[in-house]
Amino acid sequence: MGECSQKCHNMFVVESICVAWFTLEFVLRFINAQSKLAFARGPLNIIDAVAILPYYVSLVVDIKDESHEDVIMGAGRGYLDKLSLILRLLRALRILYVMRLARHSLGLQTLGVTMQRSMREFGLLLLFVCVAVTLFSPLVHLAESELAPFAATHPHHSFSSIPASYWWAIISMTTVGYGDMVPRSIPGQIVALTSILSGILIMAFPATSIFHTFSRSYQELKQEYKRVWKEERDEEIAAESGKSCSKDDSSLDELKSVSKNGNNGMKSSKTPMLPSAAF
Repeated sequence: MGECSQKCHNMFVVESICVAWFTLEFVLRFINAQSKLAFARGPLNIIDAVAILPYYVSLVVDIKDESHEDVIMGAGRGYLDKLSLILRLLRALRILYVMRLARHSLGLQTLGVTMQRSMREFGLLLLFVCVAVTLFSPLVHLAESELAPFAATHPHHSFSSIPASYWWAIISMTTVGYGDMVPRSIPGQIVALTSILSGILIMAFPATSIFHTFSRSYQELKQEYKRVWKEERDEEIAAESGKSCSKDDSSLDELKSVSKNGNNGMKSSKTPMLPSAAF
């Protein structure tokens, strides 16, 4: 209890500090936002809120559970189990803290923009995979369950049904191959070889288009970063030059006022004094 509780306590302290910092940042950005509605609709802001809220919800629920631990009995136990399940799901959402890096990472932003722009290519890829899985699953089921002579003696190696063969077709076409379902017969291995080669070709079809989209998005975001940085730098230089110009103007005004006062004094001193005999 001691070592585990101490580790949990340390982790809780670290998490509390991080969540407090994230909350402060989120609130300050919300206050300084020009449009609160546009801020609330932002995808990254929604991720921030979803990542922060589970901490406070779990904190409140834990306190409530401790105070009502002796009260909840019988039928209320099912409600408590459901509440604990929801709490565990909310705690699992804390992994969205990692998505906060997308705000400061050019690579993650490029990945998000690429996925957004390549939805049609991803849809075509999913369609190709579904068609191929629908094609090769009945074939491997036929080859292993009907043509294999030892299918009945090794039921754990057999492909019991076509829906059960879907999993094998998916992991074979994506070249993952966990080995939990393996064709043993020669016809089944031929079907497996065909499905693997087809999977490689299917994966390669949209890969070129997605790569070009990724490269184009990266260059656009990079240029945007450079433009924003240049604008900020120009604003800083303009502000500094404005301050220096205001100082120079004030010094020039002072010099002008001093020179005017000096000129007035010299004019008064240079006024000709006529002799009294002239009058």
